[in-house]
Amino acid sequence: MVLGALPGFRDFYPAELAERTHIFATWREVARRFGFVEYDGPPLEPLELYTKKSGDEIVGQLYNFVDKGDREVALRPEMTPTLARMVAARANALRKPVRWFSIPQLFRYERQQRGRLREHFQLNMDIVGESDVTADAELLVGAIEIMRLLGLGPDDVRARVSDRRILHGYLLAAGVPDAAFGAVLAVVDKIDRQPRNVSEDKLRTLGLDADAVRAVMAIPECTTLEGMQSLHVRGSEEVVREFSRFASYVEALGGGAYLQPDLSIVRGLAYYTGIVFELFDAKGELRAICGGGRYDTLLKQSWGPDLPALGFGMGDVVLGELLRARAILPAAPPGVDVWVAFGDGATVEDAMRVTSRLRARGISVEYALGGQQLSRQLKAAAAAGARDAVILGAPNAGLGEAMVRRLGDSQDGSKERRVLLDDWIGTLGSPGATRSSTHS
Repeated sequence: MVLGALPGFRDFYPAELAERTHIFATWREVARRFGFVEYDGPPLEPLELYTKKSGDEIVGQLYNFVDKGDREVALRPEMTPTLARMVAARANALRKPVRWFSIPQLFRYERQQRGRLREHFQLNMDIVGESDVTADAELLVGAIEIMRLLGLGPDDVRARVSDRRILHGYLLAAGVPDAAFGAVLAVVDKIDRQPRNVSEDKLRTLGLDADAVRAVMAIPECTTLEGMQSLHVRGSEEVVREFSRFASYVEALGGGAYLQPDLSIVRGLAYYTGIVFELFDAKGELRAICGGGRYDTLLKQSWGPDLPALGFGMGDVVLGELLRARAILPAAPPGVDVWVAFGDGATVEDAMRVTSRLRARGISVEYALGGQQLSRQLKAAAAAGARDAVILGAPNAGLGEAMVRRLGDSQDGSKERRVLLDDWIGTLGSPGATRSSTHS
């Protein structure tokens, strides 16, 4: 029997890992540009860390067990509780605002479907200790900048943004009682993913009258800043003005072309307290690429410190699907810089010595591990994606000389020149470099 990966888990062959590495590199580059620093925590945490935040109902979605020390533990399904625990432990010592990011692997035991597996990697970017909407704009534009750097423009991705406080005021003005607020939000969260009559039936079951049902069903139509500004709902006037200020900050930071106000964006988690957002592919074919928002009361309720906070998570699964659909992921793993080949008059030991010198200069190098004819070595060099092949013991090469062939760079598939080996090596990279171009 051939064993494969568990359901909902992935093997990463070199081509798939190159795609993942490309996404991770973009995540880290944008986080660096925005002044975030990387942190991490253990993949195995006390079960109570998650039930404390989300209640006992989350246990059915977890990989949890009792360990050999009789502790109830779980593989982490999300990063926010770990972040909160770590910030709370050193709250007084940390410079505010905290700007942290992490790329954890997360695990949830749930039904597999397109864009959702039982494990995935996720970029988490969080800001802790700043209550002004400047932080909300900064965070959202960080997510937008990732899209831009990956080659996804406003025609590919929309940042749909709402504010839980505005929605709350709207629902109160529509006659939705506070007791039904959470259940109504759950209907709104799925309002564009289920038939209209199903949503209406659920709202009537919650005790809403005909006017309230109509008001709730009209929420998806509020998709402009002007629409939100015209709501004039009870207790939300200042919040609407604050949202307008947020939108102007997003514009100033260069993300305005992606921004789409949308009152129907709820985010399912109850701990969100203000601006919330999700990034979607503009064609509406995939699940949300990214989601997050402000959770100002979470740390105080569960871990003690009274610090405002906001953050988002961006998974690699849906993002990878979108990038593949747009054909803007790396087609293959990167090739080696140089292949060292040896012909008559040279040995594998000669190739090894040259290889060692090149690697010491930060050059990626490969050579034939077994004895092969020169023609087979050069075919292997091309298959490895090498840009240059340096041929030791080549015909017409004198003492201390070699032939360098530029692979796949001319009409006949090759271009050779004779070089003094020491001089040529001296032009490549520098001692101790991690990676260098061989464009010489």
